[in-house]
Amino acid sequence: MSLFTLRRGNAPLILSMPHAGTEIPEEFSGIFISDWLARKDADWHIPRLYAFAEALDATIIAAKISRSVIDLNRDPSGASLYPGQATTGLCPAESFDGERLYANAVPDEAEIARRRELYFVPYHAALAAEIARLRGMHESIVLYDCHSIRGEIRRLFPGVLPNFNIGTNDGKSCGAKIAARVVQACEVSGLSYVLNGRFKGGWITRHYGNPAQGVHAIQMELAMRGYMEEPAMPTPENWPTTLKTPAPVLPVLQAIMKGFCP
Repeated sequence: MSLFTLRRGNAPLILSMPHAGTEIPEEFSGIFISDWLARKDADWHIPRLYAFAEALDATIIAAKISRSVIDLNRDPSGASLYPGQATTGLCPAESFDGERLYANAVPDEAEIARRRELYFVPYHAALAAEIARLRGMHESIVLYDCHSIRGEIRRLFPGVLPNFNIGTNDGKSCGAKIAARVVQACEVSGLSYVLNGRFKGGWITRHYGNPAQGVHAIQMELAMRGYMEEPAMPTPENWPTTLKTPAPVLPVLQAIMKGFCP
């Protein structure tokens, strides 16, 4: 199976979608309690939501494999990105809501290492190659990591998330001027936003972001209610819901992307 899709563009912009995938390889058939549960925490509809970026000639890389098989936005060493806070690992054993994913034993170290080589390494090799290609064409580029999550998940955070959760690893992964452009686009929309709140950027943002070397990495974690209905309790009967047309967050995302592609 193909592990990801890649659309190469020439604009100084890469959209990375590491959690867009919902496919579960045949070799994992039957190991999860249910395939629905293994797909439940996907970043639903993200490739469709950002499809407009093709017209801007952006480079877009989107995972096809489910994050329950391996999470492409976690530290490959297994170290937590948010020490002391609830999160999920490189090969998650439970859902965001704390539900057990595996019917029997969870992956051991050898299995995690095998999945890392088979699924994690190829995605990041492709992403690194695109960063190098575009840096050869432009003085600086933006690596925009596209994410979304249900706005209320008590196990992960209290209360309700803002519509736009912007992460720059506390300013380390992205220049202040570029971050300010994103903040301004969110601010004028009237929708809620936060910079470096609960989500400061995952491994992709932290690993690749290097403003001094012309790579500005920024993560956008959207609250899903901005583009799809969120049931109070997701079930196989009501989740996922469809993409809203038009999506309330879409004009903001378009403004952000256009600002990156002069």
